[in-house]
Amino acid sequence: MSSLDAVSPAGARGEADGLARSSFPGAALPLVVSPLRRGDVSTTFAAAIRACAEAELTSRGAVLFRGFPVRGLADFEAFVKLVTPDLLDYTFGSTPRSHLQSRIYTSTEYPAHQHIPLHNEQSYTREWPLKIWFHCAEAAPEGGSTPLADSREVLRRIPARIRERFTAKKVMYVRNYGGGLDVPWQKVFGTTDRAEVERLCRQRGITCEWKADGELRTREVCQAVATHPRTGDVVWFNQAHLFHVSSLEPSVREALLAVFSEDELPRNAFYGDGSPIEGAVLDEIRDVHRQLAVEFPWQQGDVLLVDNMRVAHGRAPFRGPRKVLVAMAEPYGAKAL
Repeated sequence: MSSLDAVSPAGARGEADGLARSSFPGAALPLVVSPLRRGDVSTTFAAAIRACAEAELTSRGAVLFRGFPVRGLADFEAFVKLVTPDLLDYTFGSTPRSHLQSRIYTSTEYPAHQHIPLHNEQSYTREWPLKIWFHCAEAAPEGGSTPLADSREVLRRIPARIRERFTAKKVMYVRNYGGGLDVPWQKVFGTTDRAEVERLCRQRGITCEWKADGELRTREVCQAVATHPRTGDVVWFNQAHLFHVSSLEPSVREALLAVFSEDELPRNAFYGDGSPIEGAVLDEIRDVHRQLAVEFPWQQGDVLLVDNMRVAHGRAPFRGPRKVLVAMAEPYGAKAL
């Protein structure tokens, strides 16, 4: 993993649209876009931001807007809607988040000392957002970066024997909701109606069952790799390395396995035929992510736009207060498997 410690990007160039484009030293991700002059976003930069976001996202996969007057939740929502006016609800989520307003959420609320591995948002389902936005409302005084990695390169770097096995077998995700150990099914599905949950599962091709304790278990077979609908890029696109029991800290894993079978864990991942995924294989995949990850230092007011299929993201541990907001846009559904 390379850490890009530059306070301001090097090699900035001005453009006729009033925006400067630059890069952090030694990294293609993200492209940094800043205003050449001060002004209100909605009047001075709106058209330029829209055009820049679409063009540069296709070229780079991640664009960091820095130095714009984005000073809070309302500004972030207005900025995002310049490019993607229709935002998505965080449905069928796998991590705890707080809903702030409209369709703006907090980033994943895991303890500050934990590292969130690189992943593509909702790649554990057959429906996901093509675009994901981040806003740094408060930068942590230490750590707390959002690492990025090119998902095309992840696919290329993963050994052929692993790529081929996952491509052929796909990934099965098993989730046991609630019970104080995972996100409650009522929050994940956005309803307390069991019949509605069953309808949603049928619609999405998910196998579901109600357990004796009233909690829900689901199984879903999803893609391991995917093809970008606009660029044609083939990318590594799954969360087997996050869902699998081997992703847990050893002490937590041992404690859970002392109580639950692997099928009863809050979440786990298998090959699509239900056979176990080898821990050593997942370690190789994690190593590839670590090798390709790049970090940049957040600054308060930053807005990051990521092509969710082209680029994976994560979170580094941090100390002190940190507040990063998230919005998602442009739903896309994989073809039936």
